[in-house]
Amino acid sequence: MMPQRSGPVRVLLVDDQDLVRSGFRVILDSEPGISVVGEGRDGAEAEVLAAELRPDVVCLDVQMPGVDGIEATRRIMAADDPPAVLVLTTFDADDYLFEALRAGASGFLLKTTTPEKLIEAVRVVARGDALLAPDVTRRVIERFAVAPEPSTAADGDCPAIADLTDREEEVLRLVAKGLSNGEIARTLFVGDATVKTHVSKILQKLGLRDRIQAVVFAYEHGVTVPGA
Repeated sequence: MMPQRSGPVRVLLVDDQDLVRSGFRVILDSEPGISVVGEGRDGAEAEVLAAELRPDVVCLDVQMPGVDGIEATRRIMAADDPPAVLVLTTFDADDYLFEALRAGASGFLLKTTTPEKLIEAVRVVARGDALLAPDVTRRVIERFAVAPEPSTAADGDCPAIADLTDREEEVLRLVAKGLSNGEIARTLFVGDATVKTHVSKILQKLGLRDRIQAVVFAYEHGVTVPGA
């Protein structure tokens, strides 16, 4: 999880369309506590500017000339202490969604979203959380239900899974079903704070950035299966 910050959320905007960047800048710069610190036109610029400006959040288009948003996300996330990446696109396509999540993005948002949702998305990923809306979770689950990806390791073959306690593995299964912390707490008859602690430990032990990656991990490694 990202550390608490005292200053405004620093945002880097990357899109090959000048009008789109200008619109996003107006929306975000008008919001107290958010500051746009730079703009880029393609994935190559995104990588360079992310390293130079050290933003908290990179708002990144998927389809750009040269280095696209997916590859840019991979490069940005490979750096030490990378920013959160919020992928923005006009295409509501599963291929983009899953490629972005696997590349390390913390959120996926359509450009047709409202200004309020854009602002909230930036704040969510800036504080180290994932923009894991219920519809996104359902689509991740449906993806594995219809055409599951080959597991990179079976449950018993992944040393990191063995480090989880029984309760942590139970929480991971519920996270993979798309349940919120509150819903998990009610299911297990524990407090929200207890669930939050379990989730944090799960992410730490498995080397995952956020709940989105936890959902993908759970299905890829056989911790749970669709319909379970």
